[in-house]
Amino acid sequence: MFYRPQDGHGLPHNPFNAIVTPRPIGWISTRDTDGVNNLAPYSFFNAIAYTPPQVMFSSTGAKPDHDTSKDSVNNIRETGVFCVNVVEYAARDAMNASSATLAKEVDEFAHAGLEAVECDTIACARVGGAPASLECKLTQIVQLPGASNWLVLGEVTGVHMRDDCIVNGRFDISTFQPLTRLGYRDYSRVTEVFEIIRPDD
Repeated sequence: MFYRPQDGHGLPHNPFNAIVTPRPIGWISTRDTDGVNNLAPYSFFNAIAYTPPQVMFSSTGAKPDHDTSKDSVNNIRETGVFCVNVVEYAARDAMNASSATLAKEVDEFAHAGLEAVECDTIACARVGGAPASLECKLTQIVQLPGASNWLVLGEVTGVHMRDDCIVNGRFDISTFQPLTRLGYRDYSRVTEVFEIIRPDD
């Protein structure tokens, strides 16, 4: 099968998200200028550089109470900071609850029953008990082609790792099983890890 996106795929559901999988989930926490915390999961997310450490996520679509974006992008645009929280399998229900479309004055931490812990390097909350959290300062927001598509890039200014996730000096993802996004309504968790040595190592 071959299709051109502009012509449509002819399938019951869009296959694009199912092709680019698995995708890590960036659980993005922000705070608006009135002090209201926000938390939302984004599967268009990844780390993009080592030195300095940098991450990105993209937001698609807009909310009725914003003209061109969602709460996360709007808050970051106003404050210049955000935090990326790692989602473990055990937090799948809370993550899903935080994805609900809620009014901008609603705190998703409270809605999902999560502890909001103050970050160290930025004025923002992070998810208490998360395997890891990356405190970030905004470097740029890029408007992508299409309606309400925004790419957010940030530099990591602080890193939190849960103590039980550090094994023999390494951040061990097998201790918490990262949740990943597949296509459609499907998710997966990382349960198997193997090592491959590069030719130059």
